[in-house]
Amino acid sequence: MRGKVVLISGAAGGLGAALCQRYAAAGSRIAAVDVDAARLESLVSDLKQRGAQALALPGNITDAASCQAAVTATLSHLGSIDGLINNAGISQRSLLRCTRLEVIRQVMEVNFFGAVHLTHSALPHITAQRGFIAAISSVAGFSPLIGRTGYASSKHALHGFFDSLRSEVEDLGVSVTLVCPSFIRTGIGDAGLGGDGAPASTARLTTGGEARAQDIAERIFFAIAESRPLLLPDRTSRLAWWLSRLAPQRYASIMKRRVGAEFDEAPASPL
Repeated sequence: MRGKVVLISGAAGGLGAALCQRYAAAGSRIAAVDVDAARLESLVSDLKQRGAQALALPGNITDAASCQAAVTATLSHLGSIDGLINNAGISQRSLLRCTRLEVIRQVMEVNFFGAVHLTHSALPHITAQRGFIAAISSVAGFSPLIGRTGYASSKHALHGFFDSLRSEVEDLGVSVTLVCPSFIRTGIGDAGLGGDGAPASTARLTTGGEARAQDIAERIFFAIAESRPLLLPDRTSRLAWWLSRLAPQRYASIMKRRVGAEFDEAPASPL
């Protein structure tokens, strides 16, 4: 990856920052996209102090024009795009009966359409380089998750999009990797949405603890290098994958018992 240009969304913190640091350590040049301009500048400044070549690209991925501008700026300053990691995302925690419809739409705009926008803009240039595309999904991308209808639907949509895209581009030398972690210490729950659309802590019950973002970034780095179509980077995600496929009713029962307790006090009537 030395000298290669990697475009990473949601780069300013958590897993995104860990990915920027891992690719920079490998000698890659980093194009970092995030809506939080201040945190993004801090990240890029830190990367440069470590000797990396990095470009800050503040922008909102829900805006297709902003994504195209990020791609254009990357090409102008760094000359090419060899890889794209769609990492940006928001969380949501509320039963559907307690959730405004616009919340579902907002989660889809960030988690799904943001990845679509950036991928669509970057794809011709990645194809020219025979590079790679990755998307950060979740256990909620292949299995049900109570109280996360918006979040789970956005992640399920990623699988349909990127699995289908792989069939279009793999013969052109482009790899597509979906990453489905379980719980990572990233702080995403502190920036999630409640049912009314207001920012609200989406603190969750976890199974198996939370992994370090740096450890997951390391596994993602090698999975992409190996052109793996799917990465289940931790024990919980692997157990969830197999149980949800071999015994889906059993999986749903366990999930509802462990996670459903978060919603014992939820109102009986909708908003």
